[in-house]
Amino acid sequence: MIGGWFSSLPPRIDEAGREDFAELAELHSLSFSREWSEEEIAALMAGDGVFALVTRRGAPTASRRPIGFVLVRAVADEAEILTIAVHPRWRGRGHGKRLMEAAMRRLYGDRVLNVFLEVDAGNASARGLYDRLGFKVVGERKGYYHDGDGGPSTALVMRYTMTPPARPKKQAVPPSAPGGKTRRSD
Repeated sequence: MIGGWFSSLPPRIDEAGREDFAELAELHSLSFSREWSEEEIAALMAGDGVFALVTRRGAPTASRRPIGFVLVRAVADEAEILTIAVHPRWRGRGHGKRLMEAAMRRLYGDRVLNVFLEVDAGNASARGLYDRLGFKVVGERKGYYHDGDGGPSTALVMRYTMTPPARPKKQAVPPSAPGGKTRRSD
């Protein structure tokens, strides 16, 4: 059966395009009590330094609709994860982790040093993901979010500090190398 061959293909991560905005808004509404409209996502995406990555099912015959996305804004050497959402049916399969890792690789390539995000203190699965990725809590905002019942909840501010690539050390030229000094013994 040909479908079985493709069912185990890893998901694809692509840059989000304008054609994805309605589906990103839908994914966001499935994940957060404060929904973002297609227009709000479009306005964010129009900003400088903003990009979104989407994950799609890997099978060539599968739907091309995003099953998750991450929206990021980078300014100078800092970035902020504005939001990340994965369709409820696809959670717990590593899609959020892969999206975060892809975003972090891109930010590293752009020489970003610090990545910030906010997470609801009560969102244990998201906090676990960010902890595993190496984010550390650096602050909190009490009453920042409102839970599904309308009650206040605390936002934790988390930061990941990227380690800049090491610069190669200058090595002494060995005497036998071209241009190296050799001692003459007369």
